[in-house]
Amino acid sequence: MTTRSISAIARDIVSAHREAGKNPPYLAAYVAPMLYLNSITDNYGADDGEYVVIYALSNLSHWRHPDAKRLKDELKVILHQHNPGRYKAPK
Repeated sequence: MTTRSISAIARDIVSAHREAGKNPPYLAAYVAPMLYLNSITDNYGADDGEYVVIYALSNLSHWRHPDAKRLKDELKVILHQHNPGRYKAPK
């Protein structure tokens, strides 16, 4: 699987929410920082990319949308590729 940049995935997540007419608080707090990350090794302020993605996935756990699983799985693949001993690959 070819991985896209974290910012590209985040743009799709924001677009899907806007398309559904939703603007939950976690978009600004947890997804918006991913817009500034190209890869998992980038930093957003004092937070490293790994934790930015973990926080976002945690807050997206209840998100339901036709593209939700695919987009969340893309982020999980990036985490797994970064640290396979810590993160499971999505099924």
